[in-house]
Amino acid sequence: MTRQPGRRPPARPRPARTQQAPPRPGATSEAGPGPPAAKAKETIRVGVSSCLLGQNVRHDGGNKRDDFVAGDLARRVTLVPVCPEVELGLGTPREPIRLQGAGGTLRIVAPGSGADHTEAMRRYAEERVSELERLGLSGYVFKKGSPSCGVQRVPVWRGETQARVGRGAFASALMARMPRLPVVEESDLRDEAAREAFLERVFAYRSPQR
Repeated sequence: MTRQPGRRPPARPRPARTQQAPPRPGATSEAGPGPPAAKAKETIRVGVSSCLLGQNVRHDGGNKRDDFVAGDLARRVTLVPVCPEVELGLGTPREPIRLQGAGGTLRIVAPGSGADHTEAMRRYAEERVSELERLGLSGYVFKKGSPSCGVQRVPVWRGETQARVGRGAFASALMARMPRLPVVEESDLRDEAAREAFLERVFAYRSPQR
């Protein structure tokens, strides 16, 4: 086309702009309810025994993966895995340890070799719990029955006889430092009502700290 003097070529049409409406508070995708937004998830941190996530950290080299903890809970909060025995340097696989009671004193002993890890665990727990406190945990899921992580009914031995029950060494240290922190064992989360109750406690614990 020949351009005539004094006339501009017609302007090309610009594509129309579209503006996406902001999401409504509490709205979910058409696919149905999903996990909280990534930003919200990052602010809710829950400690967890590493073996419950399927990590092979147990004394026999295996794990105790829990489907709810490793699945739904992991999608709704940011999990912070901890294995006191591995982080203490005992390795995997390793000699089993147990709580040994003499009077009112609890010790962490490997019955096979007689190795006593009580003082090493105490120093480790003090440092690790301080780190977790600074991280701002809002809850914790412990492994049931563990001599380091069990919250209740952990066997306490006297010689070769189970004398009573107690609490794991690391769980004791953490609960003493953060007495109001919501804590459970994985066995406490077997049904939907218990799971939702724990999550409500976790979110309620976090809210005042924002």
